[in-house]
Amino acid sequence: MRTPHIQTHPSARSDGPATERVPPSRNPYDELASLADDPLDDLLADDATGTRRDDDSEEPWTPPNHRRGSRRRNRATGLPTIVRLLAWTLTLACLVTLADRWALLYAEHKASERLKDELDLAAAPEVRIGGFPFLTQLAARRLDSVQVTVPDIPAQRVTLTQVTADADDIRIDGDGPTAVRGALVRRMHGRVLLSFADMNRELGASQVAFTAHGPGSVRARGSLRIAGRDLRVRADTRIRRDGDRGIAASVDGMRLDIGDLATYRPGTGPTEGLHLTRASARRLTREAEKIKAFLSIPEIVHRLGVPDGAVRAALHDEDRLHRLTGAPRFLHRLTRVNLVDAALAHPRLLERLGLDLSLLTALTKLTRPQIADRFSFAFQLPKPPAGDLRLQRVTVGKDGIRADVSASGLLLGH
Repeated sequence: MRTPHIQTHPSARSDGPATERVPPSRNPYDELASLADDPLDDLLADDATGTRRDDDSEEPWTPPNHRRGSRRRNRATGLPTIVRLLAWTLTLACLVTLADRWALLYAEHKASERLKDELDLAAAPEVRIGGFPFLTQLAARRLDSVQVTVPDIPAQRVTLTQVTADADDIRIDGDGPTAVRGALVRRMHGRVLLSFADMNRELGASQVAFTAHGPGSVRARGSLRIAGRDLRVRADTRIRRDGDRGIAASVDGMRLDIGDLATYRPGTGPTEGLHLTRASARRLTREAEKIKAFLSIPEIVHRLGVPDGAVRAALHDEDRLHRLTGAPRFLHRLTRVNLVDAALAHPRLLERLGLDLSLLTALTKLTRPQIADRFSFAFQLPKPPAGDLRLQRVTVGKDGIRADVSASGLLLGH
């Protein structure tokens, strides 16, 4: 048998003095084995060497308390029961609330339809029943409060923009929300609004606009076409209460402006008729030929209240004419003269002043009631079948005419 030849590293040779040896390479499995050593070996080694462990590093051992654990388990098992109970309670409350709100909406809808039919309204009113819950009120046959809003109620020539009523202490006659036969309203307070926008559309026909003119008056401003000419119209309307349930308007202060030349007020009073404006009267006194033609008419001189001798002297002397016509008193008297009769008797005078005879003829035929009818209106609240309904206070505001309404003992639906 041959002896195997073992090759050694050159650095592992023993020849030479004190040569350093290289340690062999370490096995990686040995390192893993060292990491997997049992920790109990270290503990036994410490005890064997007499090393003392720190007693304060760990709590002393105590026996387990089985009663405490049982109480924890009871609480844990009882928690889902409480949650389920709360969930069922909340669900039931939601269902009851939904049923109450559904019954409320149904009752409001039925009341709206019934009011529309009984009052013969063009649109169904808006009904809001107050108080919560509704079903308990219905069971007691008594409602805490009800609000009704009715839009656009025809009232003769005008339309009431809105009527709002708040009723308290309502007694119900019925067996449920679907079987309500009627109601007794003990107290009610309401408000009526007639807006200027509706008045402009219905009375003004886009030619006349209505605005507030004080707490109880309405001013109308616009234009009217007469004899082919557009004349500015002005009128003041006084608002008053007509009885317990009505509102009426009386028109006064009417006038038609013919440019800046003259003003026509229908009627036979001293301030009514056809009058020159102050601007046109001043222009007339500055034109000698026109003022002489004006003073040559006896009817006008008589209405001016100027002595005949002074007039004859002024017609023959320019200085006296200027002194007479330039006085402020004469100018004021000139604007007070009614030119209707004089102008009809002397049509050429109209031509000198710039007035058209056909326009004056049309104005004289336009009577005061005909003009007043364009701006007057009235309305009456319906009379209830039972109870008391009346208007309280009527005022004029920025947006229109408002009136307060009160009622008691109203019987509805019977």
